[in-house]
Amino acid sequence: MTATSTATYASRGMRHRRTRRGAVSFLAPLVIWAGAAGVLALWWSDTTSVVGPAGWLTGAGRITGLLAGYACAVLLALMARMPLLDHTIGTDRLARWHALGGRCTVSLALVHALLVIWGYSLTSHTNVVSQTSTLVLDYPDLLKGTAGFLLFLVTGVLSARAARRRLSYETWHYLHFVTYLAVFLTFGHQLSNGADFVGNRPAQAAWYSLFLGVAALVGWYRFAVPLRRGLRHRLHVTAVHSEAPGVVSVHLTGEHLDELGGEPGQFLRWRFMARGLWWTANPYSLSAPAHPGHLRITVKTAGGHSAALAHLAPGTRVWAEGPYGGFTADRRTAPKVLLLAGGVGITPLRALFETLPGDVTLVYRARRPDDLALRGELDAIAAHRRATVHYVVDEPAGYSSPLTARGLSALVPDLAAHDVYVCGPPGMTQAAIQALRDAGVPARRVHHESFAF
Repeated sequence: MTATSTATYASRGMRHRRTRRGAVSFLAPLVIWAGAAGVLALWWSDTTSVVGPAGWLTGAGRITGLLAGYACAVLLALMARMPLLDHTIGTDRLARWHALGGRCTVSLALVHALLVIWGYSLTSHTNVVSQTSTLVLDYPDLLKGTAGFLLFLVTGVLSARAARRRLSYETWHYLHFVTYLAVFLTFGHQLSNGADFVGNRPAQAAWYSLFLGVAALVGWYRFAVPLRRGLRHRLHVTAVHSEAPGVVSVHLTGEHLDELGGEPGQFLRWRFMARGLWWTANPYSLSAPAHPGHLRITVKTAGGHSAALAHLAPGTRVWAEGPYGGFTADRRTAPKVLLLAGGVGITPLRALFETLPGDVTLVYRARRPDDLALRGELDAIAAHRRATVHYVVDEPAGYSSPLTARGLSALVPDLAAHDVYVCGPPGMTQAAIQALRDAGVPARRVHHESFAF
């Protein structure tokens, strides 16, 4: 195969993947909303009439309860780490959908409980407190359903942005396993007490199929696949090197690494089998293209877990889940590309800088020159491919450049003609996106992926 035909084949493959990504990004929300419409149709088909305040309140309670139950299945499916969704829609976008859906689910469940209690109390001519006691203690499976509902509320409160900032990633991550228990506890209540399911075999079968299907996806992709890959690849640490103050690279090797399929820009969730680290899997990007014989991640100290990686001993066993994310070359749509990195956000962009074909410019921002990790490698890559690298630091002031449309345009004159990949701290990423919009870069050409879930 000639070089021209190889390039044509690769271009066609990239176009095919972009087409698939666009199709999945369009169809996934459509499927979710279609399912919600189906849930409403179930209520409509099973409701002959709604009469009086009690009927309206109870009917609204049934609708919100059905939607809350359906939303639980959607939430679990979004975080099942299915490659089709993760590699096309993107992990961070799925996480944002999940967070929005979580808030809606908790709100629907809360409104459902309040409306049903209120409606039933009007029907039975009792006060709200007495009706609540009757429902929880006398209705089948409702005590378990109440426990599940309270677990949802606790998870929702602790996942709020103000509370989330006070939790470590590990605590927040394991807190979300409580939602599995909450879904299990509330599932029986839906079938035992839901007027739309009692005596309705087709509806029961559909509900069982929905939740068992989602459970199968979660069990396979979140547990079985990582276990299988851990046993097959037998990853372990070979060395740990310092790259900058508080930044280290962890080098790994293993077996059959070519089967992992990690692309530049993607990340994996790494579980290091060392004291204090084995119980959690944290997301870190590949900081160099995956090689059949070795992998590398580069990590900045941001907490106890990341700080401990500097002291890993060679030979430490590692379990890796992934690869995840859609921050890859497939998102590229223009001949020219700008890679805009901030701090340790250089890690996925370093891998892309080496592998993206065509005209590529890298702008790397840091606080001080000593904080520019992997600088020697970046200079070597730039020299090899005749690319441009701009290093921008806050100190000393003579090397600084404002993160504005004017500042970026001074570094990259034809900025609006570029695809832009952005990776860095949240504040820097938001400022960069605004600056790029002000500079005339179309939103469809600005690609970013956050790893702070």
